[in-house]
Amino acid sequence: MIVDCASYRHGHRTEGPKDFSDALDEARATGDAFVWIGLHEPTADEFDLVAKEFSLHPLAVEDALKAHQRPKLEVYDDSVFVVLKPVVYDQDNDTVSSGELMIFMGDSFVVTVRHGQGAPLSSVRHRLEAEPDVLEHGSTAVLYSIADAVVDHYLEVAAELQTDLEVLEAEVFSPDIGGSRSSAARIYQFKRQILEFRRATGPLAMPIARLAGVNPYGRAVPFVDESAQPYLRDVSDHLTRVNESVEGLDRLVSDILSAHLAQMSVRQNDDMRKISAWAAMAAVPTMIAGVYGMNFEHMPELSWGWAYPAVILLMAVLEVALYRTFKRRGWM
Repeated sequence: MIVDCASYRHGHRTEGPKDFSDALDEARATGDAFVWIGLHEPTADEFDLVAKEFSLHPLAVEDALKAHQRPKLEVYDDSVFVVLKPVVYDQDNDTVSSGELMIFMGDSFVVTVRHGQGAPLSSVRHRLEAEPDVLEHGSTAVLYSIADAVVDHYLEVAAELQTDLEVLEAEVFSPDIGGSRSSAARIYQFKRQILEFRRATGPLAMPIARLAGVNPYGRAVPFVDESAQPYLRDVSDHLTRVNESVEGLDRLVSDILSAHLAQMSVRQNDDMRKISAWAAMAAVPTMIAGVYGMNFEHMPELSWGWAYPAVILLMAVLEVALYRTFKRRGWM
């Protein structure tokens, strides 16, 4: 469905023709205006009309309808196609979910297609309309503002993940619950969330760098105003910070998981030593009782009156000696 459709001229929203085809023709005729159409999860029939009017490439249209794309930048003859993945972090369930945001930018037009509940563009549109000095840069200002909002939210999510990871780290190394099996499951689940976050931020680095003018192929991206490239470079810097933070989080979670597994192994070894010590202490009286329980006729001390108390005393002395030995070595 079409969420909003508006024409902008000199940084201000204007009342143009209701038909967006006429609005596009008027914007191109004036040379200092553009049309911005926002759609949310459009059907194929709804998007077909927009695609025909703006001459959008069929491959990009297919990607926009099917979604499930990785962040990327595609350059076609009549438009530039950018895919962003906004991220939402649910602190109650400790889950990271990502939506998809597609941007078509061409001669005097911007078409945005949003999938999922993350990153609604109404706030970006309202903020831009309140800043005409930014909006007067044309369609590139829309692309910059959307990318800036998405990447800035990445920074917020990274900070929340860092806070939650510190809490998880404290719980894992707590002497009370650190060795529980649930800790390993929580660590692995947290690593899965970081992986989901990484899928959104990592592949975006190259497209943003190309939009900012840092192009290893030496070709400028069409329809991008050069005056906006410094702002896009600022977005690229923020994205670099996000990727470095995500990389650090991923390494730290892996280290915590390795340390947790080592901690559990040490505790299991301690338990095995204790079990072995108690088994050794139980074996001594069992062995002595087993010898005297064989009922042979000719055995030493069978006719001695103090034999039974002496054997009991011997067992007790050996048990105390073994206990002190194991205690001194830290096995008990």
